[in-house]
Amino acid sequence: MELTIDRLSKQYKNKIAVDRLSFKLQKGVTGLLGANGAGKTTLMQMICGVLNPSSGEVTYDGMSVSQEGYRDVLGYLPQEFGYYPEFSGLDFLLYFAALKGLSRKEAKVRCKELLELVGLNDVAKKKISSYSGGMKRRLGIAQALINRPEVLILDEPTAGLDPKERVRFRKLIEEIGKNSIVLLSTHIVSDVEDIAERVIMMRSGQIVWQGAWDQSRGSLEDFYMKTFDEEVPGDEEL
Repeated sequence: MELTIDRLSKQYKNKIAVDRLSFKLQKGVTGLLGANGAGKTTLMQMICGVLNPSSGEVTYDGMSVSQEGYRDVLGYLPQEFGYYPEFSGLDFLLYFAALKGLSRKEAKVRCKELLELVGLNDVAKKKISSYSGGMKRRLGIAQALINRPEVLILDEPTAGLDPKERVRFRKLIEEIGKNSIVLLSTHIVSDVEDIAERVIMMRSGQIVWQGAWDQSRGSLEDFYMKTFDEEVPGDEEL
């Protein structure tokens, strides 16, 4: 189980959003840290096959992310995930389960499990338009887990969650990381400090440090001092 990012780049006209990144991810949780504009979202979109790179490639156990088989093992929560406001939470998950190829019977069981897991069981049949921001985020987390992914990519997953929800989320991701590759993008260190075995720090489209979490302390302090004073808006576009 290995996700390989090999000399990956993305350029928009005169702007290099991701600049020849290379690293490998294996089973466990990796935290991807960086300010807005660092290129985290662009990187994750290429890892998920949503965005084509200008150069380089991403493979999972030798399989290109452009292949259909990769989508079968992938779970992805973007910064802004699309939903149908008139759908209920349950209908939304059943819809995604169908897209992932689950049978009707499997889908019902799995969706019920997930709604319970993210604490939305009591509002499962209410319209998503009535959900709070945190509830919508939890629904997004649930849809990313429908197919029990081997590769789970989460872009700012705790945005809008209250402190209790954050704790529950961290425990959930820690458990998933025992059997899957998890890449979690955030600018909040506490989201990953207790669950990530590894951390990658990005600035201006480049990796400025990567390694084991317990070796990152000095680098992390320096990174935050240099990075967040120079934060660039608009990472959702990069």
